[in-house]
Amino acid sequence: MKWISKTDVKTTLNLVAITGLLCACAPEQSPDSNEFNTKIAANVIYGSDGRLDLYQVTDDRLKALADSTVALMRTSDLSLSGSTVTIKGKNFGTELNLCPSERYREQDTAAFCSGTLVAPDVILTAGHCIETQSSCDNTAFVFGFAVQSAGVQPQTASAGEVYRCREIIKTVRVNTGADFAIIRLDRTVLNHTPLQVRPTGDAGLNDSLVVIGHPVGLPTKIATGGRVRTISNSDFFQANLDTYGGNSGSAVFNASTGLIEGVLVRGEEDFESRGNCTVSKVCADGACRGEDVTKISVIRAHLPSSQTPAEPSPPALQDEVFTSSLVLSIPDNNRIGVSSSLNVTGLPNGRKVTISVKISHTYIGDLSVKVMAPDGKVAVLHERAGGNTRDLNKSFEVTSQLGRISTAGIYKLSIQDLAAIDKGSLLSWSVRFH
Repeated sequence: MKWISKTDVKTTLNLVAITGLLCACAPEQSPDSNEFNTKIAANVIYGSDGRLDLYQVTDDRLKALADSTVALMRTSDLSLSGSTVTIKGKNFGTELNLCPSERYREQDTAAFCSGTLVAPDVILTAGHCIETQSSCDNTAFVFGFAVQSAGVQPQTASAGEVYRCREIIKTVRVNTGADFAIIRLDRTVLNHTPLQVRPTGDAGLNDSLVVIGHPVGLPTKIATGGRVRTISNSDFFQANLDTYGGNSGSAVFNASTGLIEGVLVRGEEDFESRGNCTVSKVCADGACRGEDVTKISVIRAHLPSSQTPAEPSPPALQDEVFTSSLVLSIPDNNRIGVSSSLNVTGLPNGRKVTISVKISHTYIGDLSVKVMAPDGKVAVLHERAGGNTRDLNKSFEVTSQLGRISTAGIYKLSIQDLAAIDKGSLLSWSVRFH
């Protein structure tokens, strides 16, 4: 939930299906005294709400922390085409019936939890986000799900920024206690730096905090101005933090050092009804129950002792289909025939290769159809078979004929009509990796 002063009216949204927050940790290291040598003042980087989109943040230190934050998404909500992953989100305002005053109501929600990179191939998140290997296998870890420019919503990601689960190193969930998960990814993360955890001890009473994650599944939000309000429980501390469901697993950072103090896991109800729509619940500073953050001291011993990543297993690749719908006439009784080129930007990477053709023709026994891969290998799809059968609408697996394809680029489909009288056209064709 959001923590604000009594006079500071703010709005938020409650996503009932998503609760808790997540924090990120890294192997114990000494902080760079030059990196976080001053307290991050809340009034420098945000206004009354406490949450900022990435493009609104000017502090490079906060940007660096956000760069190593990940969105946990269902693999079923992602689709891959070439090197681009499309993210299937839902409109925040419509989905929650938000009142017009609610911030970010125009954005899409897509994440169900948050996480942080703490080693080259290790993510720290909340235990209730990832409890079983099955749930881990069905989760994608997406870097860069953030609003980089005003008004430009993130609806795609580079395939290189999407990672899968290799194994659960440790997961703990106690409803009234510790709650965290440490996940090893399918490969080493590139272009993002593992973040540091507090090497000894825990956060102290009234310490200033920063939280970074995906409230209600929204693109990355950075919220400063939090503070520790109770530290009596051995497993978690309570804090005032502008967070919501979907922040579960978000790293909670010390505002002075930039080190991870814990993982956000539970909290106050996020929303309430106002007339016929929904608004964020507002609490005075120090009121309501506070947000529970699993202490880093509970997690520290379970983090990998070495930052050297394990040998990665091959990532699970989704199907890719590349299609040409350019209609071409097939010259009758002509050995030159007609050819169609298709730019395929991906590689099979161990998947099967299938060519599908849709040809309109009155006598397919006249036709010879072949495909050539970017490396020059040729597969024969159809060679004057079928007699007087009309139309050739068929898929051909050519994995063994083309062999190992190590070059992306132009695939060429060639069609010859080798007898007179009957005519036809190429309507469409495709290359599928599966």
